[in-house]
Amino acid sequence: MKPLYVTSGEPAGIGPDICLSLAEQVYDRPIVVLADINLMQARAEQLSLNVECIEYVGQSEPAQPHQLYVESVPLAEVVEAGQLNVKNANYVVEQLRRSAQYALSGKSVGIATAPVQKSVINDAGIAFSGHTEFYQEMAGVAQVVMMLATANLRVALVTTHLPLKAVAENITEQRLIQVIDILIDDLKKKFKIIQPRILVCGLNPHAGEGGYLGHEEIDVINPVLMQYRQRGENISLALPADTLFRHDYLKDADAVLAMYHDQGLPVLKSQGFGEAVNITLGLPFIRTSVDHGTALSLAGTGQAKASSLHVAVMLALQLAHDK
Repeated sequence: MKPLYVTSGEPAGIGPDICLSLAEQVYDRPIVVLADINLMQARAEQLSLNVECIEYVGQSEPAQPHQLYVESVPLAEVVEAGQLNVKNANYVVEQLRRSAQYALSGKSVGIATAPVQKSVINDAGIAFSGHTEFYQEMAGVAQVVMMLATANLRVALVTTHLPLKAVAENITEQRLIQVIDILIDDLKKKFKIIQPRILVCGLNPHAGEGGYLGHEEIDVINPVLMQYRQRGENISLALPADTLFRHDYLKDADAVLAMYHDQGLPVLKSQGFGEAVNITLGLPFIRTSVDHGTALSLAGTGQAKASSLHVAVMLALQLAHDK
């Protein structure tokens, strides 16, 4: 069986810790962690974990309990938990490069990612804005969509990491069409939802209140949404975000489309922080991720929670069920 690859991320953070926790259960296909195998074994000993790291050389059977497949990526320097080292920045990027290469070539069924420290990669002189952009460039696709999900809610974003003052000018007809096309396509193809129901947040308070609180809904957002409604897609017009996230709205929705990062994600994370998964839509392969950062202060302490990584791995496996 083809494996699922898991990138261990920043070696000084909690990535190695939470990846070691994958040895606690047996999966239905090989789970392979991209990491320095010596680092992983040393971190297991530091955490007093009964985990045997086994070099992955193409095994087709899942690992046994308390065993973890590791495809070794060599570190430049020995790691001290919690202490960033710019000399290990290329180590992190190599994990991402290999995982993308394997997914694109069909060697794997997809990728789940542990957190990286963007600052240390940039400090090494490597232009890097995040996992999503890296995989987008590797795949050669024009647009991807960031979606976070819990067991009961999916929230996709029209814009992601932009200053608030730049959001409105980036909500264009072209961008909306690209994002909605990807969202609908992946909900149908990857999530197997035949006719997804999508609720859309307005940009302005009260969705513009008929133009009194902004014209983006009238001039840009609703005209695009009407195109999809006329084609038979089950998508709402722009709704006030302060009322859209009520249970009576959400109970039949398959996804919510928010206009900007802090419009939709605080609601989702308040419902399930540590249990949420980041999914990159629009890629020609499956990519899920944790919903948290590197937590340097927790690395090597045994206090890091691995629940988000476990959910990310399980979702990736579910989406890859027929691969």
